Amino acid sequence: LPQAFPLPSLPRKQPTVLVVCGPAQNGAIGLVCARHLRIFDYEPTIFYPKRSPDPLYRDFTTQCEKMDIPFLSYLPTEVQLINDAYNAVVDAVLGAEAEVGEGREPCAAILATLKHIRIPIVSLDVPSGWDAESGSSGGISPDVLVSLAAPKECARRFVGRQHFVAGRFLPYDVQKKFELNAPEYPGTECVVAL
Repeated sequence: LPQAFPLPSLPRKQPTVLVVCGPAQNGAIGLVCARHLRIFDYEPTIFYPKRSPDPLYRDFTTQCEKMDIPFLSYLPTEVQLINDAYNAVVDAVLGAEAEVGEGREPCAAILATLKHIRIPIVSLDVPSGWDAESGSSGGISPDVLVSLAAPKECARRFVGRQHFVAGRFLPYDVQKKFELNAPEYPGTECVVAL
């Protein structure tokens, strides 16, 4: 996810961002996102309640810790605390990982809290609680969607403010194999607004 986060969409007046990470691939992407936010002078805080034993994910966690990115030990259930402390929330809880399941803990409690937040939510790839193909009305309603590689079918149901795709890094043979019509990326941008 190098430089694949739409930083201009986050105002700098209060650069605090809560990055909520699940235990699978989307959570790892959230950890990488937090690193990039820190590099670009944002103040990320990570909530990562169920850490993956995967060595790569542990490495991402260590990198965040070495960058002095704080980790929350719990997610406040009082949503006003989150609304007051952060400028935005990055949703990296479930993504397209259907096997994790919306109803299992800690994901169910996290989604219940995120559904009531009033600050902008930026979902990575697939909004948590959505089915990657059909979408879902039971999941969260993000303000921003960052589709990785290419928009998933559920993105047709996205009604938030901004939709970005981060797919410039896809090899041409993959684009051809899956018949992807990649958008034009201006200059050296790795992300483009749809």
